[in-house]
Order: sequence, then structure tokens, then C-alpha cells
Amino acid sequence: MNFPKYVVVLLPLLFLHAQAIIFNIQNNCPYTVWAAAVPGGGRRLDRGQTWTIGFSDGPKLAKIWARTNCTFDASGRGSCLTGDCNGQLQCESNGSPPRTVAEYGLNSFGHKDYYYLSLLEGFNVPMEFRPTTNGCTRPIRCVADITGQCPEELKAPGGCNNPCTVHNTTEYCCGAGRCRPTNCRGFSRRGVATLSRTRKMTRRALSFARRALVTGLPSVLIRPCMYYATAYC
Repeated sequence: MNFPKYVVVLLPLLFLHAQAIIFNIQNNCPYTVWAAAVPGGGRRLDRGQTWTIGFSDGPKLAKIWARTNCTFDASGRGSCLTGDCNGQLQCESNGSPPRTVAEYGLNSFGHKDYYYLSLLEGFNVPMEFRPTTNGCTRPIRCVADITGQCPEELKAPGGCNNPCTVHNTTEYCCGAGRCRPTNCRGFSRRGVATLSRTRKMTRRALSFARRALVTGLPSVLIRPCMYYATAYC
């Protein structure tokens, strides 16, 4: 699979006068994916197909991702190699890693919308998140061939794990606010090399948990650093 050339594109369209939002989820990959959204459900998407979901009043926190190598029966029960959500075609819960996740919230954090791509649960497909409304049109992408360049210790069937998933240590997980983007003290040489390779390929996606206080937001704010990218509208 030639990952850099193909992405799953998310195109949210805001209609502020109706306080509604529509997401067009398009599969541009050269293989079938099973799109998942919580809330929203799930849908098989062959190459070039689009799934449209909408909300009259958008959720404060929601996720969209792609599942791969799935098999479902007529009742919608089955399994997926990556991103599986308890064996359901219509997802009602989070998917299993590894998976690339687009997260967003509407009318949140000072009545603003936000969106970002997350690799906290690893990587399975390249993805782009592109809004198309009211001047907030800058996309966030993660289209590197992370699976093809995945370090041996992080490889997983169909994707690449986050170091935290594999090692489950404070050094890699940084889930309690102990770590900052430049804090590599305490990492082994192998750990630094692993994180360095991961971060170089994910400069515009969230690859570890980091709490951020953001104040004085303009209409559009992109925080492009090596490990974190969020847009507020």
C-alpha cells in the first residue's frame, strides 16, 4: 500500500444559521475501509465512496476513524483487523488500537469548535481533516507512511502502535502531565530513537497526551508543533 498518496478525507460543512453540521467522510485509499464514528455509527466505504453524517446540535467530544480488513455478517456482527469496536458494524464504543483518530468538539472551550488528528492509539490509515466554512479551511493531515517505517517493536498487524500501547510506562505514556514536548530525560537510547522516528513522521498530529491551556483564541488557531496540532474555529 502506498500510504502517502491516499488519505481518508473528512470534510465538515457548518451551516450556522441552522446550528447544524454535516460531515462527508470520503475514502481515497486504494482499498476498502469501514468508517466509524462515535456518535454516528459505521459504514463500509469502497475506494472513492463517501459517507455523510449530520447533527442538528453537534457533540462536545466525538471521534471518527477508519477500520481495516473487516468481515461482518448480515446482522452487522463481525471483526476488524484494526479499529474494531466490539465486533459491531455500527460503532457505539471506541475502537481498538492501532487506529488513526480524528477528534472534534462543537460549541466547546469558549463556544468554539475544535478538531485534531490523534495518534495516541497508533496509526492504521493516513487521514486528512479539512473544514470548509467561515474562513476556517486549513486542513490537518497525517499522510506519512508510518506503517511502512514503523519501528520493529511497535509493529502491529495492519498498523503501527503508539509506544505507550506497547510499553505502558510513564516515560512513553506521559498521561499525568509529567512530560513536555522537549522532555526526553529518562528515556533509554532505544526509547529516544523510537519516539524521534515517530514524531518526525507525525509532526501535524497528536502523538502523546498533553494538557494545554489555550486563552485568547482568534477565529482560527493552529498549533503546529512536532507532536500536537489542533485548530479552533
